[in-house]
Amino acid sequence: MTADARLRLVLASASPRRLDLLRQMQIVPDAVAPADIDETPRKGELPLVYAQRIAAAKANAVRALHPDCVILSADTVVACGRRILPKAETEGEARACLALLSGRRHRVISAVSVMAPCGTQRTTPVTSTVKFKRLCATEIETYINSGEWKGKAGGYAIQGLAAAFIPFISGSYSAIVGLPVAETMQLLKGAGYERN
Repeated sequence: MTADARLRLVLASASPRRLDLLRQMQIVPDAVAPADIDETPRKGELPLVYAQRIAAAKANAVRALHPDCVILSADTVVACGRRILPKAETEGEARACLALLSGRRHRVISAVSVMAPCGTQRTTPVTSTVKFKRLCATEIETYINSGEWKGKAGGYAIQGLAAAFIPFISGSYSAIVGLPVAETMQLLKGAGYERN
């Protein structure tokens, strides 16, 4: 495939963490087009089903604007049992998430979806387990004051200050950050996308 014939890649996400992970793979999207969709969980929807639905919906929403491109989208969900924790937008939400996660194991589900120009779409979920140490009130307040939790699923970012809360993970670190690298590469290859 010549450089001129190379498929263009659109990242349907505003996440700087996903861009960073793509750069680590030596992939720079041709465009970044965050999807504007309703991310409200459906009644009784399980975290795994929700993550896959939202990741796929993001790619579908962006495809209309970029029909001849490979569309890459993802969604990351922090789940405690059957409960989907919010992407924390307020200090109260973040504080509640941290209090719930303190001293417990939880799951982080990152679903990645790739849509080829022909319309073929494949979505792969990756589930990892994260253990939080028991947090004291001071640790929670210091983290809240950092502001790092803003917009983060479950109210924390493993690649930041919250790493000090996490003595154990099982699964894919990159998926916990927001994009499962190995699975993403496989899906992109399957869609015909090649790195420069």
